[in-house]
Amino acid sequence: MTRNLVKGVVMLVPLAMVASVDNISSHASAAAAAGTLTQISLSGERAVAQPTLGTTASTGPGGGPSAVAFDGVYVWVARIFSNTVTRIRASDGLKSGTFNVGERPAALAVDKGGLWVANLGSNSVMKLRTSDGAVLLTVPVGGEPSALLFDGTYVWVSNRADGTVTKLLASTGSVAATFAVGRQPLGMAFDGTSIWIANSSDNAVMKLRPSDGLVLGTFPVGRAPMEVLYAGASIWVTNFFSGTVTKIRPSDGFVLGAFSTGDGAAGITFDGRTLWVANGGADTVVGLNPKTGATSVAFVTGRSPSDVISDGVNIWVANRGSDSVSTTAAIQ
Repeated sequence: MTRNLVKGVVMLVPLAMVASVDNISSHASAAAAAGTLTQISLSGERAVAQPTLGTTASTGPGGGPSAVAFDGVYVWVARIFSNTVTRIRASDGLKSGTFNVGERPAALAVDKGGLWVANLGSNSVMKLRTSDGAVLLTVPVGGEPSALLFDGTYVWVSNRADGTVTKLLASTGSVAATFAVGRQPLGMAFDGTSIWIANSSDNAVMKLRPSDGLVLGTFPVGRAPMEVLYAGASIWVTNFFSGTVTKIRPSDGFVLGAFSTGDGAAGITFDGRTLWVANGGADTVVGLNPKTGATSVAFVTGRSPSDVISDGVNIWVANRGSDSVSTTAAIQ
């Protein structure tokens, strides 16, 4: 994602949407026509021995890609069913390592020093060294951490089971504060002044003052808001069960519009020109004009896409039901 601040969120929807796509080569198959994405299979990827862990895990069938992040060189994919993250070189799609993390890695974020992983099943977050996957630190947080946000200084963790967010100093991992929010908090965004949080079970987003967690406002959106993005001077919220994105004015929470995207709107990113939304129920990713909300392009993905990111040139989609990644990069 070319988001000003990098974040990730797990797709909390029925898991019955799981199947395999056509057999893909171990590297990738090139896109051949408009509307077709390159598919990179992650099936069979095994974790390598890591400094501080030194173990190798068996992934079993279906890793369940749940989140993606970009560190400037590599695309990272959290695979919630195999307790691993996989690293893909963005320039050529080469899979360059799979690393063990905690139980049910649900979200990713990149800061200046490494990759953060939210382990939903372990109630913890980890920071990995991106060069070799070494675990630099592990921090206990709240119940079922499901999304991450780096604001330039702090890493924010939404704890969906607790209805809280945890604020960590990124440089040390020390817990700076924990704040109560709404029910089932998921995706977050930072607009340069405030933290925005999607409270999925409240069908609302909440605006927080980051210094002390003061709630500055709560604003209704669509059904089951999933992710939040700050882009184009607006806050954007994906609403899974509404199949829409809501556009909000950050200064006062005024809703500027709601736009249809497709069934199961989940992950969202901005590449500098186009908003991209992954639709987990429609198996598509669509591009929207950020000024008008009109859909300008649509691609078929793998099964149950849960997150999308931009590397500044191409987009990368995590397909939870296919154990694959879809990309606009025409990789040979």
